[in-house]
Amino acid sequence: MSLVFPHTFVPWFRAVAPYIHMYHGKTFVVGMAGELVAAGRLNAFVQDLAILHAMGIKLVLVHGFRPQVNEQLAAKGHASRYHAGTRITDAVTLDCAQEAAGQLRFEIEAAFSQGLPNTPMANAAVRVVSGNFLTARPVGIVDGIDFMHSGVVRRVDAAAIRRAIDSGALVLLSPFGFSPTGEAFNLSMEEVATATAVAMQADKLLFLTEIPGIQEDQNDPDSPIDTELALADAKRLLTALPAPERPTDLGFYLRHCVKACEGGVERSHILPFGVDGAILQEVFTHDGIGTMVVDEKLESVHEASADDVGGILQLIEPFERDGTLVRRERTEIERDVANYTVIEHDGVIFGCAALYPYPEARTAEMAALTVSPQVQGQGDGERLLKRIEQRARSLGLDSIFVLTTRTMHWFIKRGFVQVDPDWLPDARKRKYNWDRRSQVLVKKLA
Repeated sequence: MSLVFPHTFVPWFRAVAPYIHMYHGKTFVVGMAGELVAAGRLNAFVQDLAILHAMGIKLVLVHGFRPQVNEQLAAKGHASRYHAGTRITDAVTLDCAQEAAGQLRFEIEAAFSQGLPNTPMANAAVRVVSGNFLTARPVGIVDGIDFMHSGVVRRVDAAAIRRAIDSGALVLLSPFGFSPTGEAFNLSMEEVATATAVAMQADKLLFLTEIPGIQEDQNDPDSPIDTELALADAKRLLTALPAPERPTDLGFYLRHCVKACEGGVERSHILPFGVDGAILQEVFTHDGIGTMVVDEKLESVHEASADDVGGILQLIEPFERDGTLVRRERTEIERDVANYTVIEHDGVIFGCAALYPYPEARTAEMAALTVSPQVQGQGDGERLLKRIEQRARSLGLDSIFVLTTRTMHWFIKRGFVQVDPDWLPDARKRKYNWDRRSQVLVKKLA
């Protein structure tokens, strides 16, 4: 273990570093379903939030209490009543909601106060602040149904919340709001979290839910989770889905993610609380674990600029050290950066390739094709190859070639054929390293 651990931990920790830098000082609003607490996952979840807090992320936590209120009502022999997915809050239900909220806030604050040695909470110092940050109004009578003490958010005191989180505190919001006359209204966690994220123009809104996310094919139960859903696609999906009434309905959280993005929140997430460390995996890994709704796709393939030089160097250095790539001088990469194509996801470069034309021979060399080990096997290499081919065609070239010592079969599967080094253009042949004995592979462009 002592031999393996450094070789796995160190590269992993370095791979996480770009996300630590990116999110330091950012604001996350986290909506936690009451089912998470009922499932016994509160302590582990609080530990994960404490890690985010320690990394400089400003947090607002909104807790739900749906199962806790239902439990209180059942104990009193009172039925839970809903209409169109919204709880009808009579006087008994309001008392149960207040009791459940008080108990949950006590449990959450206690969890953040832990500090046992040899646990993730050791040396943690997370100060939790609560308060009357929400103003509400009644839902009223809808479809002939009197919702009584159920309410909707009227205003979020974003300035007060901002002062609290800027001072280093975590703000905890219960789904309650108050009218100017002091009347209490039962709100939904989802609406409170969404309204708060929009009011604060948060960088992320994250829902910890019972569902794993939104599947790519809703008709196939084995379909994988769509890890990144463009806002336009999310809106189209919502119109095709039946009106959601239960938290397990696909549109239940999706509609709030769409509303948040439309309100200016950069990214909204649906995560499964049943997966240990779900919020850490979503924030600190390339593809995450749940579904992220974003106004535009975060991953792009584009021609590199001077701003990308640092990311390209960080990507190719490990492959130069192990001999997979020939080492290039840093000044050469800076000079030729316009020859590079990169794959960038959320500000981090995960793949690159360079195109060096030889117009007199109507061909070009594709060099430094590199994909991060974190995302290999997901088609990024093919995407880079396709873009390089497009660039070569736009230059009026007939072929592209590569020199490789280790990845010959990958290129052959994609239409390259091996040729003798004498095939190389004269200018490239003069720079060919006969000691390295690289194989030369050529692909004709249609």
